[in-house]
Formats: sequence, structure tokens, C-alpha cells
Amino acid sequence: MRTSEPHSTDSSSTGHYTTDSMIKILLFVVFVSAATANPHFHGKAPRIELNDGNSMPTLGLGTSKGGVKGNEVQLAVEVAIDAGYRLIDTAQLYKSEDQVGRAVKNKILDGTVRREDLFILTKLWNDKHAKHLVVPALQESLKQLDLPYVDLFLIHWPVEDFPNNTFGETDYLDTWEGMEECKRLGLAKSIGVSNFNVEQLERLLAHAKVRPAANEIEVNPNLTQKKLTKYCKDRGIVIIAYAPLGSIPASKNNKDSPAPHLDDPLLTEIAEKYNKNTVQVVLRYLIDRGLVPIPKSTTPARIEQNIDLFDFCLTPQDIQLIDKFNKDYRTIDIPEWRSHKYYPF
Repeated sequence: MRTSEPHSTDSSSTGHYTTDSMIKILLFVVFVSAATANPHFHGKAPRIELNDGNSMPTLGLGTSKGGVKGNEVQLAVEVAIDAGYRLIDTAQLYKSEDQVGRAVKNKILDGTVRREDLFILTKLWNDKHAKHLVVPALQESLKQLDLPYVDLFLIHWPVEDFPNNTFGETDYLDTWEGMEECKRLGLAKSIGVSNFNVEQLERLLAHAKVRPAANEIEVNPNLTQKKLTKYCKDRGIVIIAYAPLGSIPASKNNKDSPAPHLDDPLLTEIAEKYNKNTVQVVLRYLIDRGLVPIPKSTTPARIEQNIDLFDFCLTPQDIQLIDKFNKDYRTIDIPEWRSHKYYPF
């Protein structure tokens, strides 16, 4: 008759668990405890899948530095990360990449967030469109950000323009080859464009080896961009919406700006229905259209309010009513570029 094997008397065992098993269990407990202690690692905004298999949050913080002084961008980014933002939008033009980088480093070091949960995007400026300049330009941005890679790198405009106010003739198709090299080198996980129109996207898609993952354009109730947003959606290109409030910020001091204003009766009625404010309604309007708004602010209370959007949704009727504000009015326009052959508007 076969007898049972004796239990091991090895001191490395505890009951039926080996030391290795106990270490694995303890590591799992530590991991779960850390996640429980910091439930905002992944942020408040759900993520949307990109056409290259990566994903990005459905709302972010814009960091254009116009009128901002000192380290206000850094402080705003730190407040935003604490509030649950995980998408931070910057650009070479804004001269704020260093501040974004310091904020990110501080929030990683204090345990608020991990780098892999953040989605950092920056943009190639117009004087670096030549193919051989694209990779060095991103490398300089990464130096400013103090990061080994960005999650998304965009061509800021299809227009090549130099500091002496002269135009260049570089074809954005050549610029795109430089962008593709950035992705191949692992300097950018995803690549895309900004301020490209339908015709320019069609031409790019016909020649690109890597499809653009996103197109960052102005979209708001004054400028609904239905044709362009549908074109991108049908081709798996995510729309990032800059200037998402349109004329609302200017309306406080300029009642002649196009509706809607902060106190617009229609927006106020919708806001009261959901116990929100009118700015939150406009941002939710863009999210419910499948877009990714990137509102700007350096005011902590507004930064926190602008991401408090994920406990309600607008009805299709709400969206149709807000659509009626459209007047194809741009808050961002650069008339001095209109003579350039690639001017997109």
C-alpha cells in the first residue's frame, strides 16, 4: 500500500505556501492597497481608443501660455493632476513644456500618479517642418519636458512659417515622414495633426504609412465643425477640441460676442436640469459628441469644476439645441497666413 509523502519540514514553507508564494501574495496585497489608497491613478475621465491601439482620456487641460506669468502653468498642471486630469496638452509654441515637465515630475514623486497613467501631448511648431528637423524638434521638447517620450505628437499647423514672418514651401507630407520617424524611434507613442481640413487629411491619408491618430481643431457651440468631425470619426481619427468654450470666456466683458454667453437662458435651463453650470454643460456637449475637449484655466476652482462632468450626460435633444448656436465663428484665426497655399481655413 502506497503511503502519503510526509509534509516538508523545510523552514521555507508556511503551511501549504512556500516562501515564493507568500512573497507573491504580499506583493499583490501591497499593489491592491496602493490602488485603494490612490483610486485616482487612472483619473476621472474615461479613455477613448486611438486607431493605433493606444488610448487617451476624454478630457484634458490646455496649457497655452498667453497672458500667464511665472510658474502658473506648473501650478495649474499640479492642481489638474490632483483633480483627476490625466491628459495634458502643451506645445513648443507655448513655451510651457518645462513647466509641464516639472509638474509631472512632482506629481509622480509625491505618489499622486504614475507616468504610464498620464497622457502628455505636444506639438511641432511651424519653423520645424523640414523632414530632417522633426526628430530633433521633438527631442528638444522631450528635454524641456524631462520625459523619454510623449504620448502624442502633433503637427501644430499645416503652414510652414518662420520667425521673420516669411513662409516656407515644405510639403506637410514630408513633415509627416519626420513624424513617422518619431513614432518608429519610440519618441512618440502616437502621432497626429492639428488644424488640418478635410482635403488636407484626404491627401495625408493617401500617402501616409501611419494614419494620424488625432486632429486637434477648434470646436465649440459657435463652431460645431460637423463636416470635419464626421469625416474624422468615420476614419478613426479622434478630434481634440481646443477653445471648447468658444466665445463664452470673452462674453463677460464683451456682450457683442456671439451667443452663447455664460448666462444664456437655454444653457442655464439645461445646467439647472443637471445641477451643473453652463461651462460644464458646454464641455459635456463636446464629450457627448465623441470629442476630447481641452479647456484652459489656471484657477484651481475652475480646473476642478471643468472635470466634474462624468456623473451626467446630455440628451440628444439637449445636443440639438446647443448645435443651433453654430455660426461658423472662429475664436482662433490667423489672417496673415491666408496667402499660404496650405492655410486650412
